[in-house]
Amino acid sequence: MTLIKPEDTWSLWAFLFAWAAVSIHLEQRYRWASAVSGCILALGGGLLFANMKVVPTASPVYDHVWSYVVPTAVPLLLFSADIRKIWRESGRALGAFHLSALGTVLGTILATVLLGHRIPEIGGISAMFSGSYIGGSVNYVAMSEAFRVSPGLINAGLVADNLLMALFFGVLTALPGFAFIRRRFPTPLMDRLEGQAAETSNPVASYWGRSEVSLKDLSAALACAITIVAVSVHCSGWISASTLPAVLKGLIGQKYLLITALTVGLASTFPRFFSGIRGAREIGTLLIYLFFVVIGVPASILSVIRESPILLAYAAIILVVNLLVTLGLGKLTGHDLETLLVASNANVGGPTTATAMAIGKGWNELVLPAILIGVWGYVIASYIGYYIGMNIRLLLW
Repeated sequence: MTLIKPEDTWSLWAFLFAWAAVSIHLEQRYRWASAVSGCILALGGGLLFANMKVVPTASPVYDHVWSYVVPTAVPLLLFSADIRKIWRESGRALGAFHLSALGTVLGTILATVLLGHRIPEIGGISAMFSGSYIGGSVNYVAMSEAFRVSPGLINAGLVADNLLMALFFGVLTALPGFAFIRRRFPTPLMDRLEGQAAETSNPVASYWGRSEVSLKDLSAALACAITIVAVSVHCSGWISASTLPAVLKGLIGQKYLLITALTVGLASTFPRFFSGIRGAREIGTLLIYLFFVVIGVPASILSVIRESPILLAYAAIILVVNLLVTLGLGKLTGHDLETLLVASNANVGGPTTATAMAIGKGWNELVLPAILIGVWGYVIASYIGYYIGMNIRLLLW
C-alpha cells in the first residue's frame, strides 16, 4: 500500500515532474548538489519515495516514460549533431566503451564462477545481466524473453539491477572527487570547468543559463522530435516483421538506433535549421530527468533483501569488475577520466543515463558521444549476452 496508488495517473505525473524540478533547482542552486549532480538526486529521490511507500514501485505511468518520454528525448538532444563531427567527437569514447564492455564480459564470467552454482537458470541470468550492463534495461528484457527465464527470477533480477544501477551511478559521479583517482588520469574537461568556476558560483547553473526561446522554437522542437520517433517506431516494426535475417534485423531494426540515425541524418543534411531550433536541448534534458526518477522507483530495498540477495551479489561483482577493467585498461590506453566514466555509464545504463551524466557534470563535449556509444550498446548487447548465456548454460547445465 502506498500513499499514491499505481492507477493515480495525474498524481504520479505530478510527482515525476515535481521531483525532477526540485533536482534541477538544487543542482543549480547549491554547490554540493552540483557536485552530486541533478541526475543522481532525481534517481535517489525516486528510490527514497518508493521505499517510504509514497509512490508505487510499478505503474503504467512509468511504462509511458519508457515508451514515450525517453525516445522523444533522444532526437531533442541530437538536433545539433552534424555527421561530419560525429566520428571526430566520439572516436575515443567508442574505444572506451568497448573496454568497458570487456569489463562486463569478464565480470559476468567471474560472477558465474563464484556464484553460478547457487543461482537457478544461470544461463538466462548471465545473459540478462551481461546484456543489461552492455546495452541497458532494454537488453535485459530481450534476454529474459530469449531464454524464457521464470517471471519470479526476472522480477527479482530487475529489482537488484535497478538498485545497483542507482548506487553505481553515484560511484561514477563521486570518483572524480577523489584525489587518488584524479592524479592518475588526464582530466581536461574537469580542469577547464574548474578554471571557469573561479568566474561563476556554479558552473552547472551557468551552463543552463536563460536563453531566448520562442513559441516557434518549442513547437518546431516537439513536432520534429515526435515525428522522428513515430517514423522510427514504424520502420522498426516493419523491419522486425520482415523476412530479413535476424542479425540484420538487430543491426537496423533497433528503435533507438533508427531514431539516432534519422535525427543525425536530418541534422547533417539541414544543419542550419536543426541547430537553430532553440530550447530543444532544455526540453530533452528535462525528459531525461523524468527518466532518472523512474529508474530509481522500482528499486525496492526490502524486495532485494527478501527475494534477491544472491542476484544482488552477482550483479555487484559484474559492476565492480566493469569499473576496474574500464579504469585499468583506460589508463594503459591513455583515455581521460571523463570519457571512461561516461563509457562505463553508457554500458550499464544506456544512452539516456550516460547523456544525463555528461550534461549534469558539464562535460558538454561528451553529450553526443554518450548517445552514440549508448545506442551502439543496444545493438551489440543482446548478441553478446546471448552468446555468454548459451555457453554458460552448456557448461553448467
